[in-house]
Order: sequence, then C-alpha cells, then structure tokens
Amino acid sequence: MNGRPILYLCGIVLTALAGLMVPPLLIDLLDQSADWRAFLITIFFSLTLGMSLILINRDPQFVISPREAFVMTTASWCLAAAVASVPFMITASQLSPTDAFFEATSGITTTGSTVMTNLDDTSRGILLWRALLQWIGGIGFIVVAIAILPFLKVGGMQLFSLASSDHSDKIMPRAFTIAVQLALLYGFLTLLCGLALWLSAMTAFDAVIHAMTTIATGGFSSHDDSIAFFQNPQAEVIIMIFMIVSSLPFLMYLNCIKQGMKPFWQDGQAISFLLLSCIAVITVIALHSHDLESWRMTAFNTISILTGTGYVTGDISHWSDAMVILLFCLMLIGGCAGSTTCGIKIFRLQIIRRQTKSLLQGLIQPHGVFVPRYQGRALPDDITQSVLGFVFLFFMSFAVLAFSLGAVGLDFQSSMTAAATAIANVGPALGESLGPYDHFANLPTSAKWLMSTGMILGRLELYTVIVLLMPRFWRY
Repeated sequence: MNGRPILYLCGIVLTALAGLMVPPLLIDLLDQSADWRAFLITIFFSLTLGMSLILINRDPQFVISPREAFVMTTASWCLAAAVASVPFMITASQLSPTDAFFEATSGITTTGSTVMTNLDDTSRGILLWRALLQWIGGIGFIVVAIAILPFLKVGGMQLFSLASSDHSDKIMPRAFTIAVQLALLYGFLTLLCGLALWLSAMTAFDAVIHAMTTIATGGFSSHDDSIAFFQNPQAEVIIMIFMIVSSLPFLMYLNCIKQGMKPFWQDGQAISFLLLSCIAVITVIALHSHDLESWRMTAFNTISILTGTGYVTGDISHWSDAMVILLFCLMLIGGCAGSTTCGIKIFRLQIIRRQTKSLLQGLIQPHGVFVPRYQGRALPDDITQSVLGFVFLFFMSFAVLAFSLGAVGLDFQSSMTAAATAIANVGPALGESLGPYDHFANLPTSAKWLMSTGMILGRLELYTVIVLLMPRFWRY
C-alpha cells in the first residue's frame, strides 16, 4: 500500500481546516474575546503540518487503489475530527479531550449531538466554528458520496457512479468539475437560506449559523433551546423547506439546472422521499395535533427527525408512545443518496422492496423470471447484495452500539435512541437521561467514545470503516 496519497490528502484536510478557522478568529477579534488566540495557535500548527505533508508527499503521478481509498477516506475524517476538537479544548469552553472530540465529531459528521451547555453565553467564535464544521462536513460528504463511495462499491452507491449518471457524455464529465459545481450550488443554497432567515427577523449572526447547519442537515444551534428560542413561525417554515431541499440528491439539482425539471420527475428516490415526508407529517398531525400552532410544531419536528437535522421546537419525548416509535423509525431512514443526510437512505429501501417483490412473484410463479428494476434499469446482483449487506451491517452496528451503551450505564430507551442518533447522524435522543433539549455532557466517558465511533461509522456508510478492521485487508 502506498501511503503517500493518504498523507497528501491528510495535508489537504489540515490546510483546509486552518483556513476554516480564520472566520471564528476574526469574529472573536471583533468581539474582543480572548478565544482568538486559541484559533491562531491551532491555525499555525494545522497549517504548518498540513503544508509539510502536502510538499513532502506531492506526486503528479498518484494512482489510488481501492484499498488506499478506504484508508484515505476514514483517516481524513478521523483526522479532521481530532484537529477540529483542539479549539474546544483551549478556548474558554475548556472541554475535556473526550468532550472536545465528541463535539467535533458530531459537527464534522453533521450529527448535531452536543456536550456543550450555556450556548447563549458562549463566544461567537466557537458557535461559528461549530456551524462551520457541520457546513463543511455536509459538502464533504456529498462529494464523498458521489465521487468516492461509488468507486469503492459501498452499500449500493455504485448505482450512482458518475458514469451511469452521464448519458450525454457532455454533462459534468469529470469528478473535479462536479465537485466545484456542487460546492457552488451548496454555497448558493446556504446564502439563500441565510438571507431568508435574516428577513424573517433573525439576527444576521443567527441567520448565518442556522443557514449553514440547516443546509448541512446538522442541527447545531446558537441557543440552548434550539429553534424554539426564536418563537418565529416564519423562520420555522423556512427551515422546514430547506431541510427538505437538502435531503434531496444534489446531483439531481445540477441536472435540473441543465435539463429543466425532467431529471426530478425521473428520480424515483426524490419523489419517494417527498411522499414519505408528506405521509409522515400527516400521520403525526392526525394523531397528535389539535390546532394550527401544534400542526406547525409537529410538522417541523417530524421533518427535522426524518432529515436527520435534529432541530427541535418542542419536547417530543412527551408525545405518545406510538409517535415516539414512529419518529424512531423515521430517524433510521434518512433522506436520499447524494444529499447531506445519513441513515439507511430511501434508495436502499426501494431496492429491498423491489427485490422482495421479485422473490414473492417467484413463489407464486416458480417458472417465471422476475428481474428487479430501479430507475428503469435491471438491478445487477452485486448492487442488491451490497444493499442487503449494508442494511445487515447497519442494524448489527446499531445493536452492538446500543448494547455497549447499556453496558456502560444508560437505561434502555436512552441506549436505543442514543445508538440510533449516532449511527443515523440525527442528533437528539430520548430517554430518562437524554431528551431533545438535553445535552450529552453527563454521559460516561466510555459512552461518549462509543457514540463518536458510531457517528463516524454512520457518516462513512459503515463499509468504509469496518473493512479496515478485517485482518485480511492488511495482508496484501
């Protein structure tokens, strides 16, 4: 295995993080907060080490094998979380190494679980840093999902390889071009969301923070009470719209810009996600809401859980058991492939449904030939097997994580929902020790490390990390 491409990418990650720390440094300088020194120190070391790795390992003839890509992807995300945790430790927040890594991991994986308290009194530099982590984590995962995971054939993502989506040989022919276009689109949507929130009477700073964490479907807020702090129905509607927008495939948006609305109507998972969102909201409203205000609160929290954003405007732990179970199931589903959301994802459920239908038809007509199809194409066996393997790994990882959290002292409901919120990168949990408005600071240290591991597992689609644990991977 050639380690130079891996170290080169790690250098790029360190350099990018150094650049990302400049805005928090500047805003702390503007506010005359002493935290700017912590950002300056971190920038210096991150930039120095990053540039050194880039210069030492630079090679124009890099050829990356799948094994190196697996290591590269996992190493870059773990390194990003580790370096991003440093400001949390050396600023006025003074988080422990465990809490700092948990917070940074939650940010970079767009999970949204937090160990920080008194956010209303926290420096604006740290609040901006949390939001920037989620924002860069969101676009980072979109690029990984479109350019890397199909190459690695992870969890059926090869179905969305660039070659299969480029029928005209003219639309977005190269991965780099696509990455640039995605970044521009991502930035435009963030700007649009921020402007809308600012016009809805949010302060400019709050609008920027919540625009970044909404588009990233991350859920970090600048206030302890999350979106409930604002008591602003207009802002809630805006955030609902952009949570749904961010849960649809970003590559579909690029195709729609070039071809009109035809790619949207042809995208089965986008249509299915919108239908699921409508059905989920209507169901919860019918069973729980009684007036217009409760309708809005119910719809907001349901969409927030389904998209994995994790904002809250009410204490959903007090909802009926049926509603909590429904939200728990929605938490595991997530949005579309190629979006900022995590979870099992809509397309995998569609593939499993089609495969199950073909098997049932075969039982009824044993001599018939029934081939499952997706988006008008026959599904190759390797994609079906990869999807089934992913779903098995997803629930096995969830079960192991829930058991481990229970073993270190969490009650049953807290263990189950904390494991789900970590694996599915959602944010809030439910239980005796955890609730939608509660933080994770009081969890045992071992539980925080377990959840941090679960966040990275879920964000990188399981296979990418678990394959590194196999001894056979390192023998060749």
